[in-house]
Amino acid sequence: MKHNYRITIERTNEDNAATMQFEFEDREDMFAIVDAIKHGSGLDENDSTRLGVALRLLGPMMMKDRKHPLFAEFFPHFGTFMKGLKAKLKNKS
Repeated sequence: MKHNYRITIERTNEDNAATMQFEFEDREDMFAIVDAIKHGSGLDENDSTRLGVALRLLGPMMMKDRKHPLFAEFFPHFGTFMKGLKAKLKNKS
């Protein structure tokens, strides 16, 4: 099942207000991922949300373009990080 999301980012602390928005499709339930990170990572709620969203935005893009020069060096480290995070979250459940 595919999930459709809309991300909106608003600048909140400056006089020149700005907003950017984009939509994307993901095979994962981002809300379930954020919830798992909130309950198993030891991070506070805000940081858990940021991490979950960031991982689901970056991870699939890197998987698709893992040989791209921007991602080639980082990709193995990202995989190691994800394995460690998943193990930590699994141990907490």
